[in-house]
Amino acid sequence: MVTLVRPANEETIMTHHASQRRAYLTLVLISLFCLMPFFWVVLAAFDPKASQFLQIPDGITVNHFWNLLANESGVRWVLNSVGIVGTATLLTLILAGFGGYALSRTQAWWKRPLLYAIILVRIVPPPALIVPVYKVMLFLNEWINNLINSLTSDVAQQVVLSRIFSFVDGYLGLILIQTAMQLPLAIWIMKTFFDAIPKDYEEAAALDGASQWQTVRHVLIPLALPGFAAAGLFAFINAWGDFLMPLMFTSSPELQTLPLGMFRAFLRVDAIDYGFLTALAVIYTLPAVIAFAFARKFLTQTFSGGVKG
Repeated sequence: MVTLVRPANEETIMTHHASQRRAYLTLVLISLFCLMPFFWVVLAAFDPKASQFLQIPDGITVNHFWNLLANESGVRWVLNSVGIVGTATLLTLILAGFGGYALSRTQAWWKRPLLYAIILVRIVPPPALIVPVYKVMLFLNEWINNLINSLTSDVAQQVVLSRIFSFVDGYLGLILIQTAMQLPLAIWIMKTFFDAIPKDYEEAAALDGASQWQTVRHVLIPLALPGFAAAGLFAFINAWGDFLMPLMFTSSPELQTLPLGMFRAFLRVDAIDYGFLTALAVIYTLPAVIAFAFARKFLTQTFSGGVKG
């Protein structure tokens, strides 16, 4: 009787393929488990009879979105969120660009401790900052209200200016808070990117007669665009999903953002309208998903560097 002996390398290859199949199967099962809530949200948003249970809809309707945008305060929530988060992201990028460049080109002894102090601020849990931040904002709010009252005696103008420039229950306060919360990570990202840009480019531009502003505009900013994109996307996603700060620093319905709108939908006295709630969740999630899709190619470049001397 002749016994066929399978080569050792063939057995190793088959074992490796079996391990790969088990790994892929496990990943598929985990992915399905994680995607199931999102699948239910999308289905319920278009289901005329949406409920708290996963079900195949009998038909498709957009009435939930129409009710949210036309009859409820959905448009106001979206505009508030886009205005506050967009302005905070732009302000974060401007300040992070200046701060990251200064820290990258500075060789002082205090640079490394300052870098770790900056990132330490971001590590502190936001609830621990509520009391000191609120006290500072109250002080600033009293000062700005006195200034507004001294500039105009028209009550209507005072209300409008107070809603825009107040530090508590005002757009300016929310924008500054969101900027302060996102700025530490953005500075760290921009500093890392500026570290990767050789100083030879700046010296060559100076030899060609370029001013400091021309060097920044035509040399540094184009080379650091991936850093600006990554920092901006991280700031936008984090600020877009923030719930605590808008909850603590706003009380007027006119200033509510999308996270607060979703929270209010859960607190209604009557039965929860799951169609309205899931339509709101789809609108709330969509900008973050789109931003993350654009951010993927920048993530590896963002964290490939480190803190240099």
